Amino acid sequence: MHYENKLSPSEEQIEGFLTPLERPIHMLNLLKFRENASYPDGKDSHLSGREAYARYTKEVAKILHEIGGKIEFVADISRLMLGEVEDLWDAVAIASYPSREAMLKMIQSDDYQSIHIHREAGLAGQLNIETIKAGH
Repeated sequence: MHYENKLSPSEEQIEGFLTPLERPIHMLNLLKFRENASYPDGKDSHLSGREAYARYTKEVAKILHEIGGKIEFVADISRLMLGEVEDLWDAVAIASYPSREAMLKMIQSDDYQSIHIHREAGLAGQLNIETIKAGH
Protein backbone atom coordinates (compact mmCIF):
# COMPACT_ATOMS: atom_id res chain seq x y z
CA MET A 1 0.00 0.00 0.00
CA HIS A 2 1.36 3.37 -1.01
CA TYR A 3 0.40 6.49 0.92
CA GLU A 4 1.34 10.14 0.57
CA ASN A 5 0.76 12.83 3.18
CA LYS A 6 -0.75 15.99 1.66
CA LEU A 7 -1.97 19.42 2.72
CA SER A 8 -4.70 19.80 0.07
CA PRO A 9 -7.05 17.38 -1.72
CA SER A 10 -6.73 16.39 -5.37
CA GLU A 11 -9.35 17.44 -7.94
CA GLU A 12 -10.86 13.93 -7.80
CA GLN A 13 -11.08 14.08 -4.00
CA ILE A 14 -12.75 17.50 -4.15
CA GLU A 15 -15.31 16.19 -6.65
CA GLY A 16 -16.16 13.28 -4.33
CA PHE A 17 -16.48 15.66 -1.40
CA LEU A 18 -18.95 17.81 -3.35
CA THR A 19 -21.28 14.85 -3.84
CA PRO A 20 -24.17 15.55 -1.45
CA LEU A 21 -24.33 13.36 1.64
CA GLU A 22 -26.86 14.56 4.17
CA ARG A 23 -25.79 12.44 7.10
CA PRO A 24 -23.10 12.74 9.74
CA ILE A 25 -19.49 12.08 8.81
CA HIS A 26 -16.40 11.58 10.92
CA MET A 27 -13.04 12.65 9.57
CA LEU A 28 -10.07 10.58 10.70
CA ASN A 29 -6.96 12.77 10.54
CA LEU A 30 -3.51 11.18 10.61
CA LEU A 31 -1.20 14.11 11.27
CA LYS A 32 2.49 14.58 10.51
CA PHE A 33 3.94 17.75 12.03
CA ARG A 34 6.78 19.89 10.74
CA GLU A 35 9.77 20.00 13.04
CA ASN A 36 9.54 23.80 13.06
CA ALA A 37 6.53 25.94 12.19
CA SER A 38 6.69 27.42 8.70
CA TYR A 39 4.71 30.66 8.44
CA PRO A 40 4.90 32.58 5.13
CA ASP A 41 6.09 35.76 6.88
CA GLY A 42 8.76 33.87 8.86
CA LYS A 43 7.29 34.97 12.18
CA ASP A 44 6.84 32.45 14.97
CA SER A 45 9.59 30.25 13.55
CA HIS A 46 10.51 29.49 17.17
CA LEU A 47 7.36 27.36 17.41
CA SER A 48 7.32 23.66 16.63
CA GLY A 49 4.93 22.40 14.01
CA ARG A 50 2.91 20.80 16.79
CA GLU A 51 2.62 24.17 18.58
CA ALA A 52 1.46 25.93 15.41
CA TYR A 53 -1.11 23.20 14.78
CA ALA A 54 -2.33 23.55 18.39
CA ARG A 55 -3.25 27.16 17.55
CA TYR A 56 -5.35 25.86 14.67
CA THR A 57 -6.96 23.14 16.81
CA LYS A 58 -8.01 25.61 19.52
CA GLU A 59 -9.79 27.85 17.02
CA VAL A 60 -11.22 25.15 14.76
CA ALA A 61 -12.94 23.56 17.77
CA LYS A 62 -14.97 26.78 18.17
CA ILE A 63 -15.93 26.85 14.49
CA LEU A 64 -16.87 23.16 14.55
CA HIS A 65 -19.18 23.82 17.49
CA GLU A 66 -20.92 26.60 15.54
CA ILE A 67 -21.78 24.23 12.66
CA GLY A 68 -22.90 21.38 14.94
CA GLY A 69 -19.68 19.37 14.83
CA LYS A 70 -16.94 18.71 17.33
CA ILE A 71 -13.52 17.24 17.89
CA GLU A 72 -14.24 13.74 19.15
CA PHE A 73 -10.75 12.43 19.86
CA VAL A 74 -7.12 13.56 19.78
CA ALA A 75 -4.07 11.48 20.72
CA ASP A 76 -0.39 11.09 20.00
CA ILE A 77 0.59 8.00 18.05
CA SER A 78 2.91 5.91 20.18
CA ARG A 79 3.73 2.89 18.03
CA LEU A 80 2.56 0.67 15.20
CA MET A 81 0.71 -2.37 16.53
CA LEU A 82 0.12 -4.17 13.23
CA GLY A 83 1.29 -3.73 9.66
CA GLU A 84 4.17 -1.77 8.22
CA VAL A 85 4.72 1.83 7.20
CA GLU A 86 7.99 3.63 6.59
CA ASP A 87 7.21 6.51 8.91
CA LEU A 88 4.48 6.82 11.53
CA TRP A 89 2.26 9.85 11.85
CA ASP A 90 2.65 11.97 14.98
CA ALA A 91 -0.96 12.24 16.07
CA VAL A 92 -4.51 11.22 15.25
CA ALA A 93 -7.68 13.30 15.52
CA ILE A 94 -11.31 12.52 14.78
CA ALA A 95 -13.76 15.33 14.06
CA SER A 96 -17.49 14.93 13.50
CA TYR A 97 -19.63 16.96 11.14
CA PRO A 98 -23.41 16.94 10.62
CA SER A 99 -22.82 16.47 6.85
CA ARG A 100 -20.34 17.05 4.05
CA GLU A 101 -22.19 20.26 3.32
CA ALA A 102 -21.58 21.49 6.87
CA MET A 103 -17.87 20.73 6.57
CA LEU A 104 -17.71 22.51 3.21
CA LYS A 105 -19.50 25.53 4.68
CA MET A 106 -16.97 25.57 7.52
CA ILE A 107 -13.84 25.42 5.35
CA GLN A 108 -15.18 28.16 3.08
CA SER A 109 -15.99 30.49 5.99
CA ASP A 110 -13.93 33.62 6.69
CA ASP A 111 -13.37 32.42 10.27
CA TYR A 112 -11.83 29.17 9.04
CA GLN A 113 -9.77 30.88 6.35
CA SER A 114 -8.28 33.19 9.00
CA ILE A 115 -6.92 30.24 11.05
CA HIS A 116 -5.93 27.94 8.18
CA ILE A 117 -2.45 29.51 8.19
CA HIS A 118 -1.69 27.72 11.48
CA ARG A 119 -2.65 24.36 9.96
CA GLU A 120 -0.30 24.86 7.04
CA ALA A 121 2.49 26.22 9.25
CA GLY A 122 2.27 23.21 11.55
CA LEU A 123 1.66 20.27 9.24
CA ALA A 124 4.15 18.53 6.98
CA GLY A 125 1.09 16.66 5.68
CA GLN A 126 -1.75 14.40 6.65
CA LEU A 127 -4.16 11.72 5.59
CA ASN A 128 -7.77 12.80 6.04
CA ILE A 129 -10.16 9.84 5.82
CA GLU A 130 -13.93 10.33 5.65
CA THR A 131 -15.89 7.73 7.59
CA ILE A 132 -19.62 7.04 7.90
CA LYS A 133 -20.98 5.20 10.89
CA ALA A 134 -22.02 1.63 9.99
CA GLY A 135 -25.76 1.18 9.55
CA HIS A 136 -26.33 4.68 8.19
